[in-house]
Amino acid sequence: MDDSITENITENDPGFEEIFKQHHRRVYAVCLRMTGNVAEAEDVTQEVFVQVFRKMGSFRGEAAFSTWLHRVTVNQVLMHFRKNWVRKERTTEDGELPGIRVEDCSETGHRSIVDRVMLNKMIATLPKGYRTVLILHDVNGLQHDEIAETLRCSVGTSKSQLHKARLKMRELLMLQKYGGALPE
Repeated sequence: MDDSITENITENDPGFEEIFKQHHRRVYAVCLRMTGNVAEAEDVTQEVFVQVFRKMGSFRGEAAFSTWLHRVTVNQVLMHFRKNWVRKERTTEDGELPGIRVEDCSETGHRSIVDRVMLNKMIATLPKGYRTVLILHDVNGLQHDEIAETLRCSVGTSKSQLHKARLKMRELLMLQKYGGALPE
């Protein structure tokens, strides 16, 4: 896509419509892979394009437009997760967080849901840098050079962060397997 299309975009400008037409499927695919939920992916995709419209002026052309758009998309999904995590966190009357109760999960479907929730909880405990690189590489399938460009870091940093994230995930999985509690 010609990056000049992003200059002087206005609300009724066909340029913004062209950006949407060219990129909405890719943005939706990233959102769907990260959220795992069609409705959430659709909502976040809309939020991404609202942000793109608002932040069009911050696109400096130092990287490809698609790289900038991908960064906006990933950031929007991460913000969506943060907002939902805060909303879902409830306290009891005495101010404590309620305990997690896992019922009998003998059915395959229930077990996979519990596994996914536990995996998401483990990923959420990772430091931000580890978590971001792990999601971008292992969930979204980005290569280290793409991650480095998106996060404005070196390829070596991307590789190091991914390695450390995987080691930490392995540690958390072993704790879970052998009855240890997840760190708060």
